[in-house]
Amino acid sequence: MNASLLLIAFILIRFGLLNILNKDGIKRAALFAPLIGKEKVIYWFYQISNLLFFVYLFFLKITTDSYWFCAGLVISGLGLLLCLTSVYNFAKPEENGINVNGLYKISRNPMYVAYFIYFLGCVFLTQSIILLTLLIVFQISAHWIILSEERWCINKFGGEYKNYMNEVRRYI
Repeated sequence: MNASLLLIAFILIRFGLLNILNKDGIKRAALFAPLIGKEKVIYWFYQISNLLFFVYLFFLKITTDSYWFCAGLVISGLGLLLCLTSVYNFAKPEENGINVNGLYKISRNPMYVAYFIYFLGCVFLTQSIILLTLLIVFQISAHWIILSEERWCINKFGGEYKNYMNEVRRYI
């Protein structure tokens, strides 16, 4: 079975559900904080690794003949569930624009965590070292994107966001 099928549920949740729940949610999710210095280069690593991950899945097959398949199903299923929940929570921010409900009480970046878990499941399902390498590049660059987002949130929301940062972890 072609691994590109793994993208269907992810895209439907990430874009379709978010658009249904909140028309402005897609625009908010696509917003990148202003980047400075090396962050501009890291942004391109983030975008290219993301694109290559998606494209490379079209050239891979899901391997169903090993324990990696079962592990991949569980991990990608968990990632989809977390993505579904975080998208739902993201679509309903507080009046001030800060997301603090649902998974956002546990993690300041539950969508990024969900993406990592889901994509890790895809790595297990395809047993691809190249896909694992792309995931590592994606995750490292995502961390730097998150740092720029945090700087932007501090500038926009001030002490309210700093308090949120002190109460809730960046990831898990």
